Amino acid sequence: MSWTDERVALLKKLWGEGKSAAEIAKTLGGGLTRNAVIGKAHRLKLSNRISPIQQNNKKSVAPIKLVEEKKTAPVVLAKPVKKSTGGVKMVNLKERQCRWPHGDPKDADFHMCGDEIVPGLPYCEDHAKVAYQAPSRSRVLAAEDFERERPNDRDTFGEDELKEAAGAS
Repeated sequence: MSWTDERVALLKKLWGEGKSAAEIAKTLGGGLTRNAVIGKAHRLKLSNRISPIQQNNKKSVAPIKLVEEKKTAPVVLAKPVKKSTGGVKMVNLKERQCRWPHGDPKDADFHMCGDEIVPGLPYCEDHAKVAYQAPSRSRVLAAEDFERERPNDRDTFGEDELKEAAGAS
């Protein structure tokens, strides 16, 4: 099926009358699908319109209310990430080193950050700020936002034992 000038003219007329894409496809015939009609209407930049289903559900149009523009808080950007001191190859990465990747894994000079991690996270303080952004852009998260005390640790171990266990890992 090809789009002749007559078929395009009929499409424009039926579209303007508010016929559904399925109705237009049936009228044009020739194995034309609803999606073909929608695609051609889109390419012809015919006016967008409300779906017939949505039209039937509309009860009444509420008056438009003027809304005051809310002033948003200024966007606070994260501090630039400091340059790592050369980084660490992935095979040499230790347990408490930042796993932030640098470069393309396919390249020979690919490496991880390697700086000291924030407890409970796989990244150093600077990379955690980049990786864990607040849902609203109104503030930047600090590493302290991710620290949480687990009550069971204090019940089971003493303060010295916790420090010793943290130093061993």
